Amino acid sequence: MGYQNEQTIFALSTGLGRAAIAVMRVSGAGSQALLARLCGRLPAPRRAALRRIWANAATQDNLLDEALVLWFPGPNSYTGEDGFELHLHAGPAIIKAVAEALVAGGARPAEPGEFTRRAFTNGRMDLVEAEGIADLVEAETESQRKIALAQSDGALSTLYQGWAEQLKRALAHQEALIDFPDEDLPPEVEQGLLQNIQSLITAMQAHIQEGARGERIRQGVVFAIAGPPNAGKSSLLNWLADRDVAIVSPIAGTTRDAIEVSGSLAGVKVTFVDTAGMRETEDEIEAEGVKRALFHVKQADCVLQMFAADHAPESVFAGAILIGNKTDLGQVPATVLNEPVMPVSLKTGEGLDALRALLERRVEALTAQSSFGAPLLTRARHKAGVQEAVACLQAALEQEWPEMRGEELRLAMRALGRVTGQVGVEDLLDAVFGQFCIGK
Repeated sequence: MGYQNEQTIFALSTGLGRAAIAVMRVSGAGSQALLARLCGRLPAPRRAALRRIWANAATQDNLLDEALVLWFPGPNSYTGEDGFELHLHAGPAIIKAVAEALVAGGARPAEPGEFTRRAFTNGRMDLVEAEGIADLVEAETESQRKIALAQSDGALSTLYQGWAEQLKRALAHQEALIDFPDEDLPPEVEQGLLQNIQSLITAMQAHIQEGARGERIRQGVVFAIAGPPNAGKSSLLNWLADRDVAIVSPIAGTTRDAIEVSGSLAGVKVTFVDTAGMRETEDEIEAEGVKRALFHVKQADCVLQMFAADHAPESVFAGAILIGNKTDLGQVPATVLNEPVMPVSLKTGEGLDALRALLERRVEALTAQSSFGAPLLTRARHKAGVQEAVACLQAALEQEWPEMRGEELRLAMRALGRVTGQVGVEDLLDAVFGQFCIGK
């Protein structure tokens, strides 16, 4: 058996509210005795069995429920400890009574993420896989589900561990050069070492560059809707949201602050931000709105730059999708400053299907995975760790003294180890596992 925490914990793993089933999860050294206290005879390991749940099965004076029970002896369990699950009827009174019986039997309510933290402590998963579990629970779109599932299944961990193994071999070669300076080691040893370090740098830098795509999938692609007053920005937001979320008025300057709406395009989470109309104004509040609009334009992954058919813009934001609105009132130019224009009419619906297809293609381009198929980096913490490893490897190439080069290789290994949770992560654990729900 693995490490058994003396404190037995429990939590409701399913959500609160009206439902047919509620799953109560328990883990810790006292799980076997606690399960016997509740239902008497234990079921076979990892086999569901129907049992009566009592406040105390020995006296059978208070029947709480009749439920499916699963017994998971460690270390072959989620946490690596002894544990069990009760698949209860989801009535609030039943859940409350079972929780009270668990406390009476010596268990305590779990903290957020405590089950997964125990799994990490017992070596059932590393820190990157644990973060994948958190992302999987929070996944709202198909793309988020896929990338989180791959991470929780060890795709990123395998990549980082492979790099760590290459670093170990490089360090072994470096130690040989240090320990046997007077031996006639072939020059190919050092030459191969330097080539291996450079290849690692190249692979890590490519991973970092691809990271923006992974972060967009995890957090969502942000579109900022920008343009002058009365171009139809709020109407576009309402169409994209399929509901009235912004006030539409012929009065210029109606939108003073940014309005955000989240949705999904091409299986990817997207956020559309409607901004204040951009123009020179003496109105203090409207001027602040224009300032905020420019901020959102700079922060967005893509800008939807709108204009009315008879008012083509004099400048174009970098990488923007130009949308010429109000084709029902006039001719929209095919290009503006050599950039193509998507003609639409938010009043008649002309061009809107083509616009949606264009937005989906842009989302796909912003989140497309690299051709070599490596798992995508999704978190700033991972990015920082890999960047630190790259900096150490680059410093290693610049060292003339073999001892100093060896030290830089060790520092690179430590940077990767902190990403996966193998070294120096105590200060990170509360932050990482604190984001989990109670039952995970």
